[in-house]
Amino acid sequence: MTKFYTQTGDDGYTGLLGKGRATKYDLRIDAIGIVDEANSALGLARSLGKAPQSASIIITCQRDLYNIMTELAVTPENASRFSQLPGERVTWLEQVIDEITKQVPVPNEFIVPGDSPSSAALDYARTVVRRAERAIAFLHHQKLLENPEVLRYLNRLSSLCFALELLENLASGNSQPTLAKT
Repeated sequence: MTKFYTQTGDDGYTGLLGKGRATKYDLRIDAIGIVDEANSALGLARSLGKAPQSASIIITCQRDLYNIMTELAVTPENASRFSQLPGERVTWLEQVIDEITKQVPVPNEFIVPGDSPSSAALDYARTVVRRAERAIAFLHHQKLLENPEVLRYLNRLSSLCFALELLENLASGNSQPTLAKT
């Protein structure tokens, strides 16, 4: 029988992809956890989505986030064994955002989240992605993450979440999102 626990983290350390272990509060491990939260938030949004294209876009992003978590977990001596997130993934996000932007009216002011369950879930996912972006920016600036595409990807992913939020509002019958100003 397969067990759902290993007991190897009971000492406050976790394994990396390569030799060595890191504390569970290590900046890399924290960033992996935040990306994992973003993935879960996107999963919630995907489960609630009404727009036909949302699910396929979101699942693709979720798979990209697994690749990012792998890249964060790899030790320097094993980095060449694991593929880095390529710039083409950022280009894909930009293309998807541009396509959605053609379909939705883009408000000129801040909007209040919550016009539909799926749009609210996407707004929540956007905020978690932004938190992941901040954590990874710190790693990148400290020279603990070499691939700048990871940071660029998360920046675009938060923009995609906003575009999808607007699309989900439309799919839910809300043509005008609730604006922050009254």
